[in-house]
Amino acid sequence: MDSETVVHNGGCHCRKVRWRVQAPTSVVAWDCNCSDCFMRANTHFIVPAERFELLGDSEQFLTTYTFGTHTAKHTFCKVCGITSFYYPRSNPDGVAITFRCVDPGTLTHVEIKNFDGINWESSHAKAGIASLSKVQNSAN
Repeated sequence: MDSETVVHNGGCHCRKVRWRVQAPTSVVAWDCNCSDCFMRANTHFIVPAERFELLGDSEQFLTTYTFGTHTAKHTFCKVCGITSFYYPRSNPDGVAITFRCVDPGTLTHVEIKNFDGINWESSHAKAGIASLSKVQNSAN
């Protein structure tokens, strides 16, 4: 899914956590059914870590939850509880952005795909999600 890359701003509900990310205007978001994503109804798109920037004093308002393999770092705001981004098990070199936490106006299209987090290992291999945290060089 090719589209123009822009800077998206976003964050949590109380606005204590703010960030910016470089990503396409049209993204593929993953609706995962693992125990954590399912309970939070988190649907997210993946970006390379170097395209994500936490702004201001946001770090002091974050806390992190891990479970299972402890590879995923589920960050959320200490004040309002919203997970606007996290570091996913599928892409430990990337950042998962909760698409509903992107400020309005820069996302033009969101295609939602299902990720079978209950059967994580087989789903990870089939989905091709690992490549999404790699910086793609475009030959234009």
